[in-house]
Amino acid sequence: MEDNMPALSWNTPVQVNMPHSGRQTVHGPFAALILLLDEWPSISGPAYAMARSRCRAALDGRATPEEARELFLTAAEEASVLPGSHRYVA
Repeated sequence: MEDNMPALSWNTPVQVNMPHSGRQTVHGPFAALILLLDEWPSISGPAYAMARSRCRAALDGRATPEEARELFLTAAEEASVLPGSHRYVA
């Protein structure tokens, strides 16, 4: 990855409740990818794989940051880590 990639940001950050680190504000595809790879509670869902791939694509310039954000939101819904979601048990 190039040095400027972490600077990519979304128009609207995404709040997630992670099982180990608690509430996180995710500002772009780089931070999203770190959470997906290092701390995501469920790596078996189809939305997880798509979000991971699209975040990498955004960092490589093959997708827009906003495309990555939409898939990250879908993965967050799938994993029940959005604020107000009670299905996930830490």
